Amino acid sequence: MSRPQTPLLDRVRIPADLRNLSAEQLKQLAAELRAETIDAVSTTGGHLGASLGVVELTVAIHAVFDTPKDRLIWDVGHQAYPHKILTGRRDRIRTLRQPGGLSGFTRRSESEYDPFGAAHSSTSISAGLGMAVARDLKGDDRQVIAVIGDGAMSAGMAYEAMNNAGSLKSRLIVVLNDNDMSIAPPVGALSAYLSRTISSRPFLSVREVMAKLARRFPAPLAKAAERADEYARGLLTGGTLFEELGFYYVGPIDGHELDHLLPVLRNLRDAEEPHPVLLHVVTQKGKGYAPAEASADKYHGVVKFNVVTGEQVKAPPGPPAYTKVFSQALIAEAEADDRIVAITAAMPSGTGLDGFQKRFPNRLFDVGIAEQHAVTFAAGMATEGMKPFCAIYSTFLQRAYDQVMHDVALQNLPVRFAMDRAGLVGADGATHAGSFDIAYLGCLPNMVLMAPADELELMHMTATAAAYDDGPIAFRYPRGEGTGLVLPSRGGVLPIGKGRILREGTAVALLSYGTRLGEAMRAADELGARGLSCTVADARFAKPLDTAMVEQLARHHAVLITLEEGSVGGFGSLVAQHLAWKGLLDGGLRFRPMCLPDRFIDHEAPRKQYDEAGLNCAQIVAAALAALGTDRATAPARA
Repeated sequence: MSRPQTPLLDRVRIPADLRNLSAEQLKQLAAELRAETIDAVSTTGGHLGASLGVVELTVAIHAVFDTPKDRLIWDVGHQAYPHKILTGRRDRIRTLRQPGGLSGFTRRSESEYDPFGAAHSSTSISAGLGMAVARDLKGDDRQVIAVIGDGAMSAGMAYEAMNNAGSLKSRLIVVLNDNDMSIAPPVGALSAYLSRTISSRPFLSVREVMAKLARRFPAPLAKAAERADEYARGLLTGGTLFEELGFYYVGPIDGHELDHLLPVLRNLRDAEEPHPVLLHVVTQKGKGYAPAEASADKYHGVVKFNVVTGEQVKAPPGPPAYTKVFSQALIAEAEADDRIVAITAAMPSGTGLDGFQKRFPNRLFDVGIAEQHAVTFAAGMATEGMKPFCAIYSTFLQRAYDQVMHDVALQNLPVRFAMDRAGLVGADGATHAGSFDIAYLGCLPNMVLMAPADELELMHMTATAAAYDDGPIAFRYPRGEGTGLVLPSRGGVLPIGKGRILREGTAVALLSYGTRLGEAMRAADELGARGLSCTVADARFAKPLDTAMVEQLARHHAVLITLEEGSVGGFGSLVAQHLAWKGLLDGGLRFRPMCLPDRFIDHEAPRKQYDEAGLNCAQIVAAALAALGTDRATAPARA
């Protein structure tokens, strides 16, 4: 299939090239940019719907502002594909999320047009305010624009930043990209007129004069005049909340209509008042691509697809994904116990809880992008005897660490944490990798930590978490498919703190925590073929550790290797701590903790990521042989 014809876009290398184009030419450019975005993502996959929703906004901002001197920050960054095309990266756009290619999010090291890297939400206003204050302190002359979606505005951090910005009165433009609202055409036209008027320099000047005049009134009259002004504008535009936070509110306007966007953005660019402004634009995810517009998720995240039909490439049928197994296991537990509730932070489908919601609509709570609130909300439910399952990606639970410590662990409340996307996650890269939860949860008193080796174990751990009422408990599982095991209708409850030995040997012990167990079994086969007898054990628990099993492995093998899909400071460190205090590292045991390296691993196929991390079969074999100081079977078993 041939690529779309883009004669005007072909003339644009960098955003400065937009600034000589007329409004009509910019409209044509936007149409070409949308077609190019669709075509590129059809070959790479990625976040299509959000990017299509901001095409005109992207064009307008780059046409009006002097980027990269003016700082443009995209919250989350998953909607920045059109931005990347316009900022000198078009020739690489079909490497998006591919090995060695462009990131699926904004990244400072990738371009001077990405002043702040992102992939987690709700950071843009804080970062933008920091840039604006730094500009003021340095005496620089530049604009700072932060584009944040209505979903990201559900996070408390956005309001913390706005409250601070309102008090500092630094010059900052926040664009609220609202794709969960619609404006009827007559209302849109009126709103656009009002927005142009109230963002104009004369209006701003008059408003400042009136404000100064009002300050000369007696206090009661001055306050009344101030309130009248705020609420008159609030009634017209709905901006009272933002005004209360200290922002000058403009909008809402149609984010797909360049005739509305361009004059308002120019007015805001040219305004001289030193205070923050919020521009409210209304957009539609998936705009301009019929299959996306018709889809329930607006093609939020897609794999490769046919541009004409919108049909996405289907992977060959295989075992169910871990996410789906967790969902089915939790539903089975909830069928048997009406105290079980599920909590998600704006990720019902990503965590598999959309299925739970269909079965138990009154027992699923989507709190928005508010992980801190989700955890403390779960803690509150636990105090009243409910059994909350807090299903949050490992990488997103990092955002609620204090709440996990102070509101859950310190009070020893039985909140269940189901952490999806544990370990390395492929195309989403380092920002979404679940690399640190073993370390950051393993240091907390009262916390029970589990990791399944396969999907059957995940069912058992879901059941174990449901049955455990003595305090907080967490289990981690990876993205992707299971191993194809036959699954029961419901999992069984595991004894807390007990691992299992799957194969017994004499020379090398491989102790796995999580889904590296399959690689450990393959490594044992290869070492066995070299004459080295291996024990393979599945820890199941990092806390409490199966100390009896660990001590047995240490006493009866020359080499003990731990395996985990997490950072240093995790499972291997917990094992080493116990061995050290038992004196089992004093007598010649060759202990090797294998974990993720101390660096961020870029987007790649997961298998290749684990090769780079050194956690696949070949590296396990090499580590065992190096520990023995041989490439043949020369090491005796320990007595």
